[in-house]
Amino acid sequence: MLWITVFSSAGCKADPVSCRLWAQSQLSGLSMTGDFVIGGIFSIHSYMRSEQNSYTRQPPHMDFRELRFARAMEFAIHEINNRTDLLPRIKLGYQIRDSCAAVPMSIKAVFQLANGVESVFNDTDSCLKYSAAAVSAVIGESGSTPSISMARMLGLFGIPQVSHYATCACLSDKRQYPAFLRTIPSDHHQAAALARMVKHFGWTWIGAVRSDSDYGNNGMASFLKAAQEEGICVEYSESYYRTQPRSKLERVANVIRRSTARVIVAFLASGDMRFLLEELKRQSPPPLQWIGSETWITDPEFLRFNMCAGAIGFGVPRSVIPGLREFLLDLSPAQALKSPLLTEFWESSFSCSLKGLTGSSEGARECDGSEDIRALQNPYTDTSQLRITNMVYKATYAIAHAIHGVICNDTQCDKSATFTPWQILNQLNTVNFTTKNGFQVTFDASGDPMATYELINWQVKTDGTLDFVTVGHYDSSKPRGQEFSISRAIRCLDLVHCISLFCPPGTRKAVQKGKPVCCYDCIACAGEISNKTDSLDCVQCPSEFWPNTKRDSCLPKPVEFLSWDDTLSTILIAFSIAGAFVAVSVAAVFYTHRTSPIVRANNSELSFLLLFSLALCFLCSLTFIGRPSEWSCMLRHTAFGITFVLCISCVLGKTIVVLMAFRATLPGSNVMKWFGPPQQRLSVLAFTLIQVLICVFWLTTAPPFPFKNLKHYKERIILECRLGSAIGFWAVLGYIGFLALLCFILAFLARKLPDNFNEAKFITFSMLIFCAVWVTFIPAYVSSPGKFTVAVEIFAILASSFGLIICIFAPKCFIIIFRPEHADHFFAAMDPEVHYSAHFTDFYARKSPDLNNLVNNPLLC
Repeated sequence: MLWITVFSSAGCKADPVSCRLWAQSQLSGLSMTGDFVIGGIFSIHSYMRSEQNSYTRQPPHMDFRELRFARAMEFAIHEINNRTDLLPRIKLGYQIRDSCAAVPMSIKAVFQLANGVESVFNDTDSCLKYSAAAVSAVIGESGSTPSISMARMLGLFGIPQVSHYATCACLSDKRQYPAFLRTIPSDHHQAAALARMVKHFGWTWIGAVRSDSDYGNNGMASFLKAAQEEGICVEYSESYYRTQPRSKLERVANVIRRSTARVIVAFLASGDMRFLLEELKRQSPPPLQWIGSETWITDPEFLRFNMCAGAIGFGVPRSVIPGLREFLLDLSPAQALKSPLLTEFWESSFSCSLKGLTGSSEGARECDGSEDIRALQNPYTDTSQLRITNMVYKATYAIAHAIHGVICNDTQCDKSATFTPWQILNQLNTVNFTTKNGFQVTFDASGDPMATYELINWQVKTDGTLDFVTVGHYDSSKPRGQEFSISRAIRCLDLVHCISLFCPPGTRKAVQKGKPVCCYDCIACAGEISNKTDSLDCVQCPSEFWPNTKRDSCLPKPVEFLSWDDTLSTILIAFSIAGAFVAVSVAAVFYTHRTSPIVRANNSELSFLLLFSLALCFLCSLTFIGRPSEWSCMLRHTAFGITFVLCISCVLGKTIVVLMAFRATLPGSNVMKWFGPPQQRLSVLAFTLIQVLICVFWLTTAPPFPFKNLKHYKERIILECRLGSAIGFWAVLGYIGFLALLCFILAFLARKLPDNFNEAKFITFSMLIFCAVWVTFIPAYVSSPGKFTVAVEIFAILASSFGLIICIFAPKCFIIIFRPEHADHFFAAMDPEVHYSAHFTDFYARKSPDLNNLVNNPLLC
């Protein structure tokens, strides 16, 4: 039988009484006459070979599940005809056609349902005259692609089409498909639900396979968009259609085998999925976690593929249709002979030939009547998972309610009423009822129902076989974030193997060059952190924090300063206290021997003041130790500046006294009256007061303050005292340097005085040491890091203080303690009974004839 029909106006022979089709019409699969006829188109047969179809013979495979769908439509119509509340005294008829899952056959069936199937049309006017459609509405198709072709044709005539299984989101476009409605949810909802479910299990690295059809392409496009929003990466997205060459199928299977993704989302029609699983079965891939769409996830035929154990997907909610199973099993050989489809079903199920059937299998045994349909176990008799079957049941009732709304009033229905298909379509858009088995039927503005799914998990039973288990639900009517729920434990593939690769905290994703955006490496954060999985970027810690070793959290940076318990601090404290103790000890020695000539000759008042200032210099170094605070920062610099000026002022006073004392003995010299004790005290006070004024000006304008140095080291915080005003700091140091230089110059000028009186020589050495220490301090201070900056400053203070006390006082203490007789011998001039030394007498005899002026000079006392 030829399966292609040419439709044209020339297809009718011009006859004054009638016109006849040139080609035979396709025989009806199942039919029944009635007052109003509902059409049905189902994919009862499908192509099983991936070869070009010639349309010259009927494909060999019958889909028993699709046959159940067709008979469920029969059952619903018989049930409606027996009701008194819906279309009372109205008989509905049906015309059910087989599309063979092919677009050309679907289009042919649509034209036949729209125009009628009679081969001769009688009309007194013209065979081309438009007449009412042969059917009131059409149920079908099972696939999205043939449903799209049907919807374009039926939309031209305004004939309503209610699909039970076409899920393509594209069919919601009312501008293209104005007469299309469906009782199954759109793939738009399923794609979003699948993406959220994949994300729920943490599978962020997946593969994707789809049917190369409107259903697969549109469904996968919706899923990929939703997956991208959920942060899911797709390693590959392959397509296949069952009529494509086998080489394409093999290539898709090899991609799956070689891929690193172990989670596969399969948006495939049942026929395409069957081919793919058969191909993968030839050479089993690594264990895969399948995520299925509603077309195959609840198809019992696939339970034989053990490689799909643990598969998860969304299916239409299961249901119970009272009386349907009895209707399906109420089939005898005699009844089967009334329809070619039922005959084929009987012969295929029992592998026998019904006598007298044209085209029966040659050589097959004849059916003897012992066949028991109730003993069959196939998709036709399996009513345990009535999911899509219920969609057919709802579609049939929806059309019946629409017809009822058009031809019936409150009391009766008019079977002779005429109406246009658009009236049925308008009534369909407003139906809202509940079926006998408890399911609500209504359509939104796009002709879609409310989206509700069951989460199906393929679990292994105790006998080793697979079974469908409902483990959760999805309801689009619930608030955002609450649509998805899990009610039972899910048994999927070993999660150790099927969870996708991810970048752990402490790393970031880095796209691999030349590869898709989802191919990435995990790069450890450097100096930054990432505290979540699959982070795209590492982030900086706050300025006072530092990444931990794992780079997944921030820890407070260690704070560094010269603390009291630091080893270096202990050493410096010991030297500071030792220096202060030495200064006090020298003062005690001088006080004990205050009547000694060497003490009296060294200007005891300035000596004691110098020792006091040196003790303060040693102790002021302690202010540099410890945690910097506002007061300690101001105290350490000002105390250091003032005590050192006091110290240098005393040394400068001693130097001037020594130098001027000998000049006072010269004839006519009147200089001694300017350098008496009052003038010495005043000079020390004046020099010190200048430094005090500098410090006061510094503290009032921009005082030193504690500061957290975050730039010198990235891994720790340096607590230090900022200078506030650099001018103030360098003014303090500069003034100290100026006094030290002046003292050094004066002492240098007095270096040739007699040895026994030449204290200026020791002052010169002390000032030389002092200047050398502070000149080297400047680069060391600038370049020393962290707490060592403070340590360098303390060292400079201690070194210069020790230099002064050692150079000036050590020789005198040595003479006083260990050589007291030398002090009396060297300074015998202070006692008239002691003879002057020859050196002393000879030198000063040339300077002044009156030695008593020198001995009694109050500047030396």
